[in-house]
Amino acid sequence: MMDLFTAIEARRAIKHYTDEPVSEADFERIMQAVLLSPTSYNIQHWRFIRITDSLLRSKLQRAAWGQAQISEAAELVIVCADTQAWSNKPQRYWANTSAEVQAMMLPMLESFYQGKEQLQRDEAMRSCGMAAQTFMLAAKALGYDTCPMIGFDTDQVADMIHLPAGHVISMFITLGVASRPANPRAGQIPLPALLFENHF
Repeated sequence: MMDLFTAIEARRAIKHYTDEPVSEADFERIMQAVLLSPTSYNIQHWRFIRITDSLLRSKLQRAAWGQAQISEAAELVIVCADTQAWSNKPQRYWANTSAEVQAMMLPMLESFYQGKEQLQRDEAMRSCGMAAQTFMLAAKALGYDTCPMIGFDTDQVADMIHLPAGHVISMFITLGVASRPANPRAGQIPLPALLFENHF
């Protein structure tokens, strides 16, 4: 298995895939790693739609302007978020903690999110981003390739997957084995231009 820093360096957005499948054991291992990703208040906003229906995948490809990786990759996962997870049986998020901790966290959660729609969405999308990165790095560590995607018609996709009220779509992720390497990195901004100390 690839070490973490090698996986970070080797992970690229892959557009073309072989027909090699992802084993069910490896898919499960990737998803179990994803469930360990951090989320605000341990809400675990993410919801994942694994697309196994080939007809649906074809429709999703059309909604994504024909991008090849949607049909070529062994797996397609749609990363979504429940923006209302904070209010849905919140005691379950601290079920393994003491009654004292639960009594403190539940009111904090409600006061943090109640009536703040933009914050609810922002936190859900942040959680999806962290889960997606875990997915891609876990996949790379197991020898697979991925591509995060935002190039699709959100309304069409929402209709196709029966997206519930209060949910948002974050991204697609394709998963499989690359048929060709990614192009060279287009250009990295040097660290001193991005890292500041104390203030800009």
